[in-house]
Amino acid sequence: MDWKLEVVVIPVSDVDRAKRFYAEQCGFAVDVDHQISPQFRIVQLTPPGSGCSITIGTGVSQAPPGSVKGLQLVVSDVEAARALLAGNGVQVTPVTHFDDGEPREGHGGDWNSFIFFDDPDGNSWAVQQKPADR
Repeated sequence: MDWKLEVVVIPVSDVDRAKRFYAEQCGFAVDVDHQISPQFRIVQLTPPGSGCSITIGTGVSQAPPGSVKGLQLVVSDVEAARALLAGNGVQVTPVTHFDDGEPREGHGGDWNSFIFFDDPDGNSWAVQQKPADR
């Protein structure tokens, strides 16, 4: 039996602001935007090429906005990902690698090149470059 992660709920304070951030600045596809009542709205967005989506909305999470930390995406080209995000106004770190647990600016070896950014509420993301042959 397969167990596939399909959706991660991201708590936000302003659904429209978060939707704009993820769709317009990060390039996620808007799959669903459905308001059932004033107390319940669900917006599902999917990163390009991902089998897992995120859900933001009203009435979908009890967690405080900005409390999700350590979400991670993988890309084939971290520099291109950084350029896209920065070009769309996202505050994103320089490419960083880890040397003995310490962050250092620049590329590292396989699986050791990252960029980091937060959404408007402070939910944090890492973007990791995967080796070309994977």
